[in-house]
Amino acid sequence: MDTAKKAFTASLPVMAGYFVLGSAFGVLLSDKGYSFVWAFAMSLFIYAGSMQYVAISLLTGGASLISTALMTFMVNLRHLFYGISMLKKYSGTGKYRPYLIFSLTDETYALVVNGAPEGTDEHLYYFLLSLFDHCYWVAGSTIGGLIGAALTFDTTGIDFAMTALFVTIFLEQLLAAEDYFPAITGVLATVLSLILFGPDTFLIPAMLLISVILTVYGLLQMKREKTAETDAPAAGREEEER
Repeated sequence: MDTAKKAFTASLPVMAGYFVLGSAFGVLLSDKGYSFVWAFAMSLFIYAGSMQYVAISLLTGGASLISTALMTFMVNLRHLFYGISMLKKYSGTGKYRPYLIFSLTDETYALVVNGAPEGTDEHLYYFLLSLFDHCYWVAGSTIGGLIGAALTFDTTGIDFAMTALFVTIFLEQLLAAEDYFPAITGVLATVLSLILFGPDTFLIPAMLLISVILTVYGLLQMKREKTAETDAPAAGREEEER
């Protein structure tokens, strides 16, 4: 019970955001002619906030399956890096693991990466955090779908809600970061791709460029760390000999 209470308390900031963002998604989907049932189903089974916003344009724009698959892969590619960093934390989670993998969003990651509070069941805490966040998103999307069906109003600008969220997350992470290289890479690669490919087609080249640069950067860092670990004992032995 204590674990559930602490998980719920920790998830409250996400609830505030997901109700708003989920509702905006539901309203936009309803505005394109889809009932709240579709908003509910997409949020329950897909559960990919930013990609769900993109999916609205793909659905209404007649995008091909190949284009949709490629766009989905690139938009959600960041989860590959999340997953790698969570391997140790999610090891041994047993029956919770499949759902933990499925429900790892940006906001859930930000909560889980801090670890579980003392006196709680660690694995249950991660599961409940993920479940609460998922429920908030489903509820917000469904409410938005119902509101969109009941009311008629101009939805211009609502789709910027997800962009605003990512800008906020980016700034918070940037302020707390010790290494600014990933952030600088993301900004410069995006601006360069925007200049070269234009506003309609820059996203995929930008994501590819960012992925390649950060992968190489990560490998070089790992190599430096291993070299430092190897050199440390040798330096220690030399000091003792002196």
